[in-house]
Amino acid sequence: MKEFDTIAAISTGLSEGGISIIRISGDDSINIISNIFIGKNDRSIKDIKSYTMRYGHIISGSTKEIIDEVIVSFMKCPKSFTGEDTIEINCHGGLIPSNRILQEIFMQGARIAEPGEFTKRAFLNGRIDLSQAEAVIDIIRSKTELSMKAAIMQSEGKVSKEIKKLRQRLLEIIAHIEATVDFPEDDLEEVTSIEAEKKLSKLLIDIEKLISSADEGKILRDGLSTVIVGKPNVGKSSLLNALLSENRSIVTEVPGTTRDVIEEYLNIDGIPIKLVDTAGIRETTDIVEKIGVEKTKEKIAEADLIILMLDSSNILTDEDREIINYIKDKKYIILLNKSDIGRDLNKDELLYLNTVNIIETSIVSGSGILELKAIIKELFFKGEIKNNELLITNSRHKEALIRAKASIEASIVALSNTFAIDLASIDLRNAWSYLGEISGETLEEDIIDKIFKEFCIGK
Repeated sequence: MKEFDTIAAISTGLSEGGISIIRISGDDSINIISNIFIGKNDRSIKDIKSYTMRYGHIISGSTKEIIDEVIVSFMKCPKSFTGEDTIEINCHGGLIPSNRILQEIFMQGARIAEPGEFTKRAFLNGRIDLSQAEAVIDIIRSKTELSMKAAIMQSEGKVSKEIKKLRQRLLEIIAHIEATVDFPEDDLEEVTSIEAEKKLSKLLIDIEKLISSADEGKILRDGLSTVIVGKPNVGKSSLLNALLSENRSIVTEVPGTTRDVIEEYLNIDGIPIKLVDTAGIRETTDIVEKIGVEKTKEKIAEADLIILMLDSSNILTDEDREIINYIKDKKYIILLNKSDIGRDLNKDELLYLNTVNIIETSIVSGSGILELKAIIKELFFKGEIKNNELLITNSRHKEALIRAKASIEASIVALSNTFAIDLASIDLRNAWSYLGEISGETLEEDIIDKIFKEFCIGK
């Protein structure tokens, strides 16, 4: 079975660098490396102790020619990341040396690791649970220090511990209900129902708290998708450049210069912002610009936040009104740009909008930029981001919590009818199972495989 194969992959980036790290995991790790490694003074690698390193050379298994100068480290099972015998080869960085060594390892019987297979083995061998495994890729992909901290908290098992507590509380309630059902002669149904309802109501509060953290958690994990929209030449690209403090977008006085969407990440006090500069929304006969306008509309539909830019030095146009109507049901901030030039725009026409989120700006002078950042924090994090707060950052975890909540609510309805108390137990078992999906204890194998396929090879 492939789960028992010895696997290998390059764990560092495939580019030039100081070192590359090649990882081998499985029962044959020591045998494989011993066939292609010569230590200093011809010392054998087979007597290497766990958590030690050995200097030497990787050689060709067939010709015995030296391939590279390396340092080999060994972690013996079960005290390794994967829970298996693990070898890590530190060689010179670059495609040629690392690939050449990897090919020698394959020739000795190892196979290429699948995406995320090292982490999957750590999960299957009980070293980590599924939520901790998912945190590994979140750490790698983190956009800011705060998003990395949230991922590290999850990798340390803080989410798992909280879920374990909730499942234990559920199990105690289930046991109490089923004991009552098994001994009906004691007439305890009513007492059990009242006690169980009280405990479940408290449990719901804790689950709802975790669910409510998921929106902020998703932003820390994936970034706040923020789309800058407005008619052509209103200053959208200039705003992107100002926020990034670099000339990322081409800025000219010619309308329609931006024809495609441009995406960049920005860090606002720890919040990762995925900024999207879009083509101006307007009627155009230019085929390329038309495609850009359609892409703009798609990005607006997907966005967490819209920044609409209006030209305060001109009156509101039909194009502006069309865009306002298009975004009014989304979360938005309106920038009245070019306020340093003039204020010909009639603000009374904007009274039906949320005036708290309207800022007068001048991208040229930089006025209004700090206020914009403050409003973004207020809209999504109530002005403050707490470093040590437990956040649900994974949408899969949120879905499991929502399903568990619905099952608990259904059980409370069943408990209100003492004749249907046994039905409450079924709903609570479903809730217990849904929560177990977060740690991977009750998740189907094909879903687990799908999760790890999103990982990079070598992790």
